[in-house]
Amino acid sequence: MDGKKVEQQTQDNEQTKTFQVGDLAVYPAHGVGRIEAIESRIVNGEKLMFYILKVIENSMVIMIPICNVESVGLRDVINEEEISKVYDVMRQTSESSIDKQTWNRRYREYMDKIKTGSIYEVAEVFRDLSILKLTKDLSFGERKLYDTAQVLLVGELSTARNTDEVVIMSEIESIFDNPR
Repeated sequence: MDGKKVEQQTQDNEQTKTFQVGDLAVYPAHGVGRIEAIESRIVNGEKLMFYILKVIENSMVIMIPICNVESVGLRDVINEEEISKVYDVMRQTSESSIDKQTWNRRYREYMDKIKTGSIYEVAEVFRDLSILKLTKDLSFGERKLYDTAQVLLVGELSTARNTDEVVIMSEIESIFDNPR
């Protein structure tokens, strides 16, 4: 199936997002990956088509049933025009009262945002934790979320801009170095 584009119909007869072998895609909470193959497998006696996605950051291989692409949140990498919108999200002051919540409530809220797969939600998590980090120590879980959000952000932004991650990281750091 290499090089072929697979088109799958949903039950509502709507067209789902399709990818080709070699395409870059974002898998929620794991980041940017490359579609390595499109394979068919028999699961519970039913033949299903799968995207084989290899995550660039850690080489993890994920099998995604093509019929579930929408529900798992597999999407294209953002385009270059959207990069400035992501930076705008990080520049905004947080509207929530982050420091008034308990760390475990924040953790659950932020984990839910990361799981959506939206780069904008990930940028909000990174922004909020960056601001919180300036005023108090982050809990172990929050530090892990901060690191995860940073890896997801930097990975996708550097891929979208086709530049080195160090450049993106310095741009992000400059946002938080400047007083508001």
